[in-house]
Amino acid sequence: MTMKDEKVMISHPLLENHLEANNISLTEPGNSSFLKTFFNGLNALSGIGILSVPYALASGGWLSLLLLFIVAMAAFYTGLLIKRCMEDDSSIRTYPDIGDRAFGKIGRLITSVFMCTELYLVVTGFLIMEGDNLHNLFPEMKFDACGLNIGGRESFVLIIALIILPSIYLDDLSILSYISAAGVIASVVIIMSIFSVGTFDGIGFHSKGELLNWSGIPTTVSLYGFCYCAHPVFPSLYNSMQKKHQFSKVLLLCFLCSTIGYASMAVISYLMYGTKVNSQITLNLPVEALSSKIAIYTTLVNPMSKYALMLEPVVNYTESLFPNHHKKKYIKFMLRTGLVTSQVIVALVVPFFGFLMSLVGAFLSITASIILPCLFYLKISGKCIRRGEGLLVLGTVSFSILIAIFGTYTSLVDIIRENVVGYN
Repeated sequence: MTMKDEKVMISHPLLENHLEANNISLTEPGNSSFLKTFFNGLNALSGIGILSVPYALASGGWLSLLLLFIVAMAAFYTGLLIKRCMEDDSSIRTYPDIGDRAFGKIGRLITSVFMCTELYLVVTGFLIMEGDNLHNLFPEMKFDACGLNIGGRESFVLIIALIILPSIYLDDLSILSYISAAGVIASVVIIMSIFSVGTFDGIGFHSKGELLNWSGIPTTVSLYGFCYCAHPVFPSLYNSMQKKHQFSKVLLLCFLCSTIGYASMAVISYLMYGTKVNSQITLNLPVEALSSKIAIYTTLVNPMSKYALMLEPVVNYTESLFPNHHKKKYIKFMLRTGLVTSQVIVALVVPFFGFLMSLVGAFLSITASIILPCLFYLKISGKCIRRGEGLLVLGTVSFSILIAIFGTYTSLVDIIRENVVGYN
């Protein structure tokens, strides 16, 4: 059979149906360039963690900044492991596919649960953050609708959800890259604005802070882990690339830029406010200052640029549960609208931004972004792994498990204490 005949058979509809029925995917070239993938990747990594990283540094003290770089290196390494797993099997298209390739249906189920729960809560955190910051700017804002008195924070959560909703209906990551570019620019503007507040608005950089606070280390590492929670998105980014062999370079550049941004924000803010840093640095800023207003308003734009990108794997998985109907437009509309609606409800019920993000980082982000990729790589590569690399992977898993245990415990205690004491 000639090469030409093989191409004819591959393009034949009957063969495509056969491959779909047997859960086999044909590798298709992506349509995203290096730059577009970089913007999507950096936008996914430089999320709302940029607002909570000062609180993370304040919780652990100056020396805990070293943990940011350790977590960043571990997350970058596991991102490379995801790439290697996908190169091993060209039929892999999503993060749950890697779990299925490694551990079968159980692996797919566990991966899907962690991935969807993590990203679902991450983007829910976007709504909480938007509501908090807008309420801080307009504390007197309230609405009366159908006889119900809706508070300011709750009103803003609803308004932001309606504004974000249209972006959920976009499927093409190449198109989303333009929104992502706006998100990257917004992150830079936030850092510069907060630096400007410290320089020109009388705050200064005089706080000495603490050198090390052991009791706050679990919270610190959990929030650092939350900063690098984009791994479930990496398979989508990899598959969207035109030149997939450049994905490692994209990852390196994304992690380098995001870590510089996180470290800069943490140091600047800690020098400004010390241990008095709130769970969101924007809540510390004097709202009457121009630089503060720029930072806060830009913060409101930032999550809008990330919402659809971070929710994309959850949307894909949800739609895959309805294989016979998910391609119908009205089904897509109902499923995606339902997801956003449910997140609004969660954002209204769970208002503890810092504690929620710490819990997500400790239990879900560390598991989904570091532990699972290591386990997948060990299982898929098997005896082909060199001994030195095998020890490195096992060491990474052990370190991550300790973070997950202590961080989860600390976060749950904080949430319970805040819920019982703070709202009694």
